[in-house]
Amino acid sequence: MKRIHVAAAVIRATDGRILIAKRPDDRHQGGLWEFPGGKVEPGEAVEAALARELEEELGVRPTEARPLIQVHHDYPDKQVLLDVWEVSAFAGEPHGAEGQPLAWVGSRQLAEYQFPAANQPIIAAARLPDRYLITPEGLTPQALLLGVRAALAAGIRLVQLRAPGMFDAQYRDLALDIQGLCAGKAQLMLKGPLEWLGDFPAAGWHLTAEQLRRYAGKGRPLAQGRWLAASCHSAQELALATQMGVDFVTLSPLQATSTHPDAPALGWDLVGELLRGFNQPTYLLGGVGPQDLAHAWQAGAQGVAGIRAFWPEQAG
Repeated sequence: MKRIHVAAAVIRATDGRILIAKRPDDRHQGGLWEFPGGKVEPGEAVEAALARELEEELGVRPTEARPLIQVHHDYPDKQVLLDVWEVSAFAGEPHGAEGQPLAWVGSRQLAEYQFPAANQPIIAAARLPDRYLITPEGLTPQALLLGVRAALAAGIRLVQLRAPGMFDAQYRDLALDIQGLCAGKAQLMLKGPLEWLGDFPAAGWHLTAEQLRRYAGKGRPLAQGRWLAASCHSAQELALATQMGVDFVTLSPLQATSTHPDAPALGWDLVGELLRGFNQPTYLLGGVGPQDLAHAWQAGAQGVAGIRAFWPEQAG
């Protein structure tokens, strides 16, 4: 069965809302909502196909676009490759040029609309930022609170509270405080025993690679709608993350780091190969920072994760 190559767009307005369109009832997956786009013709560049389809469907021309995510999906009757780009600026006024209903929706509201199954990773990618802050080790709870507050003020929207040297009770108390700081501003991801899941309903959970290997065969440990992530370092762990149904992963180490000098670096080439077969949003970790975002996008990643790269200097 030939895989159909589709170029699709997450079109984002200046206020952050995203444009979606409803599929005609007589088409494949008819009646469901989708991200605008269409088939890439043989020999056609993806960017050219995207521009052509958006002009035909919406009467707009993208002026700023970048790769967001690629999704391979097999339906019973069709195989598709969704080549998804984020369009952050465009010329023209969007309208349903083919008579299709349109809607501008906030990223959190995307989950309230019915999309084809292949679109679920796109929804996650559309909702996630391109930077993932991981808190540094060895700081006092007060210093961590100050640092997270400063990071939020600087625009960080996804935070992992990582403090492996803390006592459990100290970590849990700090998690409650940081959860309060993040409310309405950023998504907090916690780490720890899965028995804690019910105690922090507003937080997502970031599994260690060891937890991923231990629990992957038991299914997703928390409900859909609550963020679940995992640390991955190999194709095998990415496969386990898919099996568990995580929403996103970190993939590391991209480059050798002072904190993990013995861990073999993956390098950009291998990362690109690994992500070509993986459908979920991925943050690259290890020796990267904001200056590597464009390279990460081209490799197929959601963005970059880091500790010192995103930790406010004044926070220690």
